[in-house]
Amino acid sequence: MPSNKNALTRIMFLDELLSDRHHHYDIHELTDKCNKKLIEAGLPEVTQRCIEKDIQYLEYDPFFAEIERFRIKGKRCLRYSNPSYSIFKKEMTREERHLLSEVLSTIGQFDGLVHFEWLEHLKQSLNIEEQRKIISFSNNPYLQNSNLLGILFDYISNRVVISLDYHTFTDKTVKTLMLHPYLLKEYNNRWFLLGAADTDKQILTMALDRIDNVKPCIDREYSDCPQDLSERFEDIIGVTLFKDLAVEHILLWASDYSKDYIITKPIHESQIIYHGEEEQSLRQEYEVLEGGSFFSIDCIPNYELIRELCSYGKDVIVLSPRQIQDEINDRILQMSQVYSEIRK
Repeated sequence: MPSNKNALTRIMFLDELLSDRHHHYDIHELTDKCNKKLIEAGLPEVTQRCIEKDIQYLEYDPFFAEIERFRIKGKRCLRYSNPSYSIFKKEMTREERHLLSEVLSTIGQFDGLVHFEWLEHLKQSLNIEEQRKIISFSNNPYLQNSNLLGILFDYISNRVVISLDYHTFTDKTVKTLMLHPYLLKEYNNRWFLLGAADTDKQILTMALDRIDNVKPCIDREYSDCPQDLSERFEDIIGVTLFKDLAVEHILLWASDYSKDYIITKPIHESQIIYHGEEEQSLRQEYEVLEGGSFFSIDCIPNYELIRELCSYGKDVIVLSPRQIQDEINDRILQMSQVYSEIRK
C-alpha cells in the first residue's frame, strides 16, 4: 500500500468516486474531488501523479479491482467495471440483516413509496416475506407524474444536475430549466421538488404534476444547497414562500365545534391558545363571538394559509390582521355571488 499516511483516506474517497454511476470523472476531476475531500478532512492536498498511483494500487493485490477506462465527450474517464463493486464491501451480520428486514417490512407497507422499484428488489434479495399492513399513509394514486418520485430521489441522492421541461397551469408553454435538485416534499397529497436554478441559484419549488420531462446532466458540476431547507417551511403553511412578505401575527377565533380539532391538530407550529386575562380581554373586545377559543399563529401569508383558514367555514374567524380578513371576506363574497347566479 502507498506509504503516505493519508493513503487510506484517499483510497476511501477514490472507492466512492469510482463506484459513482451518475457522473463521469477523468483523472483531473478525480484528483480535484479527492483534494477537496482531503481539505475538508484537514489533510494536505496531493498531486495527480499520486492519485494515478493510488488507482494502479487498487488494480493489484490485494484488491484486484477491475477499472474500465472509456471516452465520453473527449474525456478519458475511469470507473469500476462492476457498478456494485467496492473494496470496503462486506457481508451483513445476522443482526444487521434481521434489523434491515424489519425496517423494510415496515417501510414496504407505506403507500407513498410504491414507485421505488429498488425497495422491492432489495426486499426480494433479502427474502423478506410480505407482511400484514399495519400503517398507511395518505396517498393520491391518481397524481400525475408520481412515477418521477423514484427518479428524482435517485438524482438528489447522487447529486446530479437535471434538466426539467415544465409548464404552469396558467401558461401551457413548455419551458426548460436547469436545476440542482435538493428535496422532495409532500403537501396536501401532492409532491413538490425544491432545487436551485443553475443560472442564479435561486431556490425554486416545482410541482411534479407540472413537470413534462426530466433528463440528467451528468457533466455539470452539482452545487450543494447552501441553506437548511427545513427552515424554509418554519414560517409558512404548505410550500409557497413569498420572500418579500413578512411574518404576520394572525389572531383567530374557533367555535366550540372546531376548537378541539385545532388544539389537537395545530394550523401552524407557532399556534398558541389564549387563557386567563388575555382570553377575558379578547372576549370583552369580541362580545359577538359566543363560546369557542382564541388562538394566534405567526406565519407568512400565502395561498395555502388562506385555503386552510377558509376550510373551516364559519367555525374559524380571522380577527386580525385586516388584510387577511379582507382577503377571506372577498372570497366569501365571490362564492356567494357565483352561487346566487347558478341558483337563479
